[in-house]
Amino acid sequence: MTNCRKIKCVILDWAGTTVDFGSMAPLKVFSEIFEQRGLRLEMEELRAPMGMPKLEHIRELLKMERPAWLFREKYGRAPTDDDALGIYAAFEPALMNILHNFAEPIEGVCAAVRELREAGIKIGSTTGYTREMMDVIEPLAKAAGYAPDCVVTPDEVAGGRPAPWMIFKNMERLGVYPPCAVVKAGDTAADIREGKNAGVISVGILKGSSELGLTASEFGALSAEEIEDRKQAARERFYLAGADYVLESITELPAFVKEIGKDERE
Repeated sequence: MTNCRKIKCVILDWAGTTVDFGSMAPLKVFSEIFEQRGLRLEMEELRAPMGMPKLEHIRELLKMERPAWLFREKYGRAPTDDDALGIYAAFEPALMNILHNFAEPIEGVCAAVRELREAGIKIGSTTGYTREMMDVIEPLAKAAGYAPDCVVTPDEVAGGRPAPWMIFKNMERLGVYPPCAVVKAGDTAADIREGKNAGVISVGILKGSSELGLTASEFGALSAEEIEDRKQAARERFYLAGADYVLESITELPAFVKEIGKDERE
């Protein structure tokens, strides 16, 4: 960040960061679609590739040791890309059927975005969802008070996370540069890698994240000690992925960005 200008843009992920506490919509459908094929995957397995484009997520799952073993046990052969395509063909309409239930902004998001805008900062966004999926989520989130200045989906660029193309497209559309004047914040390791590959400041968000792996009700029901244990494990995964910073909540973003700007002026 040496000799960089102050922060001009914050690029946010969607599910698990700004809407859908815990990123439950894709998790629910992944679980159901694999179970329909006789493959009962653990939640930790289903979440591991979260943040990637959904077809790539399925491909990654089928490469993982235990899911690949379960597939061989069930079908007597190794999974192929045709299997991934077949699973995705069932996944996409199933997700489309429930997305409207998972578009509510996470608590604190609208206020944080408003404060960032008041400081003159543009709000971009990237996602693992397709444009068709975002066409369901965007208007519902907007009606509830959250509407970023730019939304880029994987199918609108050369490829999704962890490649940097969605971030670069946000920067182009918003007229923002250099990369060190941009913060990318998200809730998965894929978000962090996307930010690092783009050369921007890469920030993990704990509360509501897929990495934390809790619904809003579960988050509220656990003891402070249990929550902190989960946070610490998620924090370590973020840093292992290359995070520059990890914040407790998206509500900390405005103060964080202000502090970064202060550091640059000193």
